[in-house]
Amino acid sequence: MTEVNPQDFPALKNDRILKVIKGEKPDKLPIWIMRQAGRYMPKFREFRKLHSFFEICQTPSLACEVTLMPIEKFDLDAAIIFSDILVIPQALGLDVEMKEGVGPVIRNPITIENLNNLHPDGAVTRLNYVGEAITLTRRKLDGKVPLIGFSGAPWTLMGYMIEGSGSKTYSKAKRWLYSHETEAHRLLTILTNVIVEYLVMQIKAGAQLLQVFESSAEFLNAYLFETFCVPYLKRIAVEVKERTAEFNVPMILFAKGAHYSLEKQKDLGYNVIGIDWTISPRTARNALGNYVLQGNLDPCALYAGKEKMKEQVVEMIKQFGTENYIVNLGHGIYPDMSEEAVKAFISIVHDVKL
Repeated sequence: MTEVNPQDFPALKNDRILKVIKGEKPDKLPIWIMRQAGRYMPKFREFRKLHSFFEICQTPSLACEVTLMPIEKFDLDAAIIFSDILVIPQALGLDVEMKEGVGPVIRNPITIENLNNLHPDGAVTRLNYVGEAITLTRRKLDGKVPLIGFSGAPWTLMGYMIEGSGSKTYSKAKRWLYSHETEAHRLLTILTNVIVEYLVMQIKAGAQLLQVFESSAEFLNAYLFETFCVPYLKRIAVEVKERTAEFNVPMILFAKGAHYSLEKQKDLGYNVIGIDWTISPRTARNALGNYVLQGNLDPCALYAGKEKMKEQVVEMIKQFGTENYIVNLGHGIYPDMSEEAVKAFISIVHDVKL
């Protein structure tokens, strides 16, 4: 993957999110939405009839086209590259497919016995298509909004790789944490090494922010999070920033369900902490002070009519405060959401007086 000079890209026109992260006052509260390029958009559903999920992820021109769909439709303040956290397990040699109505399925999940079968050498080279998609998208955006890159976090990837799919308990993966600690740390180290390289590659390709998704933190307690997440999340933030200091790219941590570790998260080296919808904004703000926070509207609140939604959004913003704050949902948008609800959400946020 060829490193791109930031000066080669068009100048950024909308820097609301970056201003907030720098401690500056934007003209409007910034908003983007997790899974903003997705199945709730009719245009995306039609596109999916022509292309498989991972075909889109692995083809830079297609990933770019999908990434731009919500930017062309809505007044969002950032784009996020269309990809999936499970491209890393794919690059390590696992067979991952997206089954309609089921979600991601891994045909050859990891066991204690086959752990040595992973192929970390060259994994990031096999992910170069993500970097190519980022570079292409930066150019196609023409500076309209910043572009976010992302990765799954080690524990979240480990969970999928062992379970073979999503799980209600993640008991197979958690068994490793209690009964096979050495192997668990070995797998987490392999994943962390690849994630660091992957995020460095994304920055060099043109990503202007990064988000790390620890989406399965909700299945852990404080001890397990401290032991099996904290060291690796910290390594990722520290090493990525050390290796890309000249780019000065901010990093967001979204540890879904990790309400038990809010104060710990602010010590991990990330610029922004994402808050999920189960935590009251006031609780998060009290725990984290002036830290830049992101979130956390319940995705289901978008089912409400505009007036009811406005009550929810205004109260959320009141509790977070209008400083050091990026608006988002508290998890990804649901596939059956209406585009009109998304437009209303964005309009309500942008109408808030700062």
